[in-house]
Amino acid sequence: MGYRRGYYKKDGTYVQGHFVSKDHGGKRRKNTNKKGCLGVLLLLLVTFFSFSCETESTCQSRNCADFANQAKAQAAFEGDKVVIQI
Repeated sequence: MGYRRGYYKKDGTYVQGHFVSKDHGGKRRKNTNKKGCLGVLLLLLVTFFSFSCETESTCQSRNCADFANQAKAQAAFEGDKVVIQI
């Protein structure tokens, strides 16, 4: 609430100072819907995490029984290493 100082009307009468609410002359502002933005944000987050947590992998899954000996298993392991260069 704000205080409005006294003033004269157009017809010459004086209006005493008084407290008024700041609703801009009795006009109510329409409340913006914040829930819509939150819903869109949540939808985007769910979509992002659903794509980032895919269970399907392009890597082959191998066990020790898939190799004839340890040398072949070690060679396959060395060949599958990914070198990250920064």
